[in-house]
Amino acid sequence: MMRQILGSLAIAISMFTAPVSAGGPVVVELFTSQGCSSCPPADKLLHELAKRDDVIALALHVDYWDYIGWKDEFADPMHTDRQRGYAIEAGRRSVYTPQMIVNGTTDIVGTRPMELTKSIAEHAARPSMVVLNLERANKKLIIKAETNQALSDLLVQLVRYTPEEVVKITRGENAGHTLKYGNIATDWVILAEWNGKRPLDLEVDIASDEPAVVLIQQGKYGPIVAADQVR
Repeated sequence: MMRQILGSLAIAISMFTAPVSAGGPVVVELFTSQGCSSCPPADKLLHELAKRDDVIALALHVDYWDYIGWKDEFADPMHTDRQRGYAIEAGRRSVYTPQMIVNGTTDIVGTRPMELTKSIAEHAARPSMVVLNLERANKKLIIKAETNQALSDLLVQLVRYTPEEVVKITRGENAGHTLKYGNIATDWVILAEWNGKRPLDLEVDIASDEPAVVLIQQGKYGPIVAADQVR
């Protein structure tokens, strides 16, 4: 069954490797787990998405499947809290894996690439409310943003991630598989609150070769109005 799913995903992946917009990148968050038998196709899909310049793909490993025989080494309770926060914000009663959230608002089952393709294109076509620019200089990440629209409760967030890891799974639902994971979120912090009335100008310490993402979001679980990354 997994081979059939991966085969159909491979066909679908080939249809959305080209950028859909010259504007700001679209953020795709995948909530996944090494202990979830349905997740490997979505993990593969996210790994392909991470190659695109017009998409910021982030894998957030959750911890609520750890009890079934395999503890996900990338799992973080904060990722579970973020997924539950999205569910509450949208009026959903439960969470699941694999789940993708596009730009903080659109909920998609992680193994439905055609729906994902459509959603990315729709979000990319929307006018940008915030202009965000990142620059790496002297082990500093310089963050600048501005907007001419009335916005409130904006949170400026910094996400650090590991570009790729390969894991041999010996127990649980995925026992016997060696799986590749991409853009694994390792640290997620709120840098500042911003009301957009004045230009944003921040500096953050960062290693010279460390990839990082900056998100500007309406509240913790609202729409992502701007995003950029350095690799």
